[in-house]
Parts: sequence; structure tokens; C-alpha cells
Amino acid sequence: MPLDLSLYLVTDPELCARHGLVETVVAAVRGGVTVVQLRDKHASDDEMIDQARRLKAALAGSGVPLIVNDRLRVALESGADGLHMGQDDGDVAAARAALGEHAILGLSVQNHEQLSRLDPAALDYLGFGPVFATSTKRNHATPLGFDGLAALVAASPLPAVAIGGLKAKHAAAVRAAGAKGPAVVSAICGQPDAEAAARAFFAKA
Repeated sequence: MPLDLSLYLVTDPELCARHGLVETVVAAVRGGVTVVQLRDKHASDDEMIDQARRLKAALAGSGVPLIVNDRLRVALESGADGLHMGQDDGDVAAARAALGEHAILGLSVQNHEQLSRLDPAALDYLGFGPVFATSTKRNHATPLGFDGLAALVAASPLPAVAIGGLKAKHAAAVRAAGAKGPAVVSAICGQPDAEAAARAFFAKA
């Protein structure tokens, strides 16, 4: 499946609860979201497998891939299109071996040291951040700002999305820094109209 990182949505169970997980994601995709990542730090694997299967069915025919955050078993058993890993989520090479060569595999990177250690042959994209401090992730690394983001992108062997406190007004700056697009949580999931919120990222770009 082609990977278009123009607008990457990361779900949040509490923020999506207002309209429902599937309903929020479908509306966001109508608005232009190009990748969906299912993230739920508190659900069990079985609960996430059910969520992922429902999302995969809802996304059928859209061309938008579904990526699971952290949980390799969930990605494999749900039929998701890929997996996104953090720095402490296990071995990238082992995840690639389990997923197979055609699955999408992404990795979060906060600094140049982490960037220098990764194996680009095992990965498809990177997530750089946080650009700004964000309330949707606790204990995050020191914010990069757009200068720090640009420096990481310039050194990166892979395409990247930027994440961390980003809103529609930042879309142009994200792309000017060299990232393919923003990855967002509350700027879409936490809004009354997810479709309109997604469209705003392209209006401001």
C-alpha cells in the first residue's frame, strides 16, 4: 500500500469517545487524513484487536492504511497494515521479521543519537517529535521546535512526520522543515467536527 504521510492521525480513546472511534476516523479520512494510527495505552490486546478490525473494515477502499501503535500482536492478528514503535517498544528487526516485508513499520525518534542507531532498511518512515509540548503524551522528550525538526529531517535517511502539539496553523511550517506532514491527535480527535478539522490542515498548508 502506498504511504502518503501528508496528514497522519493518531487516535486517542478519550478524545474519540464523543463521536465514537470509528465515526471519528471515518470523518477525518473524509477530511483528508492519509494515515491512521490506532493508539490506546490502556486497552487490552483483545480489545485493540477488535478496534483495529472495525477500523480496518471502515477504511476498506479508502486507500488509507491502518497502523497499530506499539502492539505487534494486535497488528498481526487484526490484519492492520503496519506497526509504529517507540524507542522502548522492542526490537525493530524482530518486528520487521514478524510483520513481513510488505507491512508498514515506523519508529519514533527524538534526537540525533537515536537517528544514528536505527536501521533504515527495516523501516518505512520515522516520527520526529515532540515539536511542542503536548498534553496527550506524558513524560515526553524535550520539544524540538521547528529548527530542531528541520535538523533531524535533514539528517534522516527516511521520510518523516512531525508530531507534538501541532495544529492546522503549523502545517506550512512542518512542510517547510522538510517533514512530509504533521501527525496529530487532539487537533482532530478532540474537535467537534473531525472532517472540518482535517480539512483545515490543507487550507493552512
